[in-house]
Amino acid sequence: MEIWSAAILLFLIMDPLGNMPVFLSILKAVPRERRNKILIRELLIALTIMLLFLYTGQTFLAIMNLKQEAVSIAGSIILFIIAIRMIFPSRGRSIMGDTPDGEPMIVPLATPLIAGPSLLAAIMLLANQDPGRLFDWTLAVISAWFVSACILMCSGKLYDLLKERGLFALERLMGMILVMLSVQMFLDGVIHYVKSV
Repeated sequence: MEIWSAAILLFLIMDPLGNMPVFLSILKAVPRERRNKILIRELLIALTIMLLFLYTGQTFLAIMNLKQEAVSIAGSIILFIIAIRMIFPSRGRSIMGDTPDGEPMIVPLATPLIAGPSLLAAIMLLANQDPGRLFDWTLAVISAWFVSACILMCSGKLYDLLKERGLFALERLMGMILVMLSVQMFLDGVIHYVKSV
């Protein structure tokens, strides 16, 4: 996998456009002058978590005695489910339920909204597929994070510009792309498994 395709995959899993309304609702009780500071803090925490999983993921897989093929197939199934939920969301969709009172810290913004389980699984999969390219995967993680961070930092303005219908359409489009990527990941995992047997 190339750096740019890995970055796109990670960006789609982060789903900043889909998470934008959730971020806005969680931060609506926070004074406007504090919102950007909170967002920057949570984004940096999420990046730290992502890099931690990138560099320690392979050790974790070795300890758990998991093969690359199993992680690839399992990750593709999770991504497929997420993509289907993006295309066909349930009514009253909410990732964390009721908004917590006060200022959020780490949960739910940094994790699971930015650095969620599926994203961390995908990062571990990248590190496991080609451990010699950790620098490339670091660039992919930082690139995807940076674009997501820019979108989330402009969430108020983007929401005003696109409105609810525009965000709805963009999230469905991202879901369709993620379906195709998840199917390709599944096929790659099956092919690698068949070759190894």
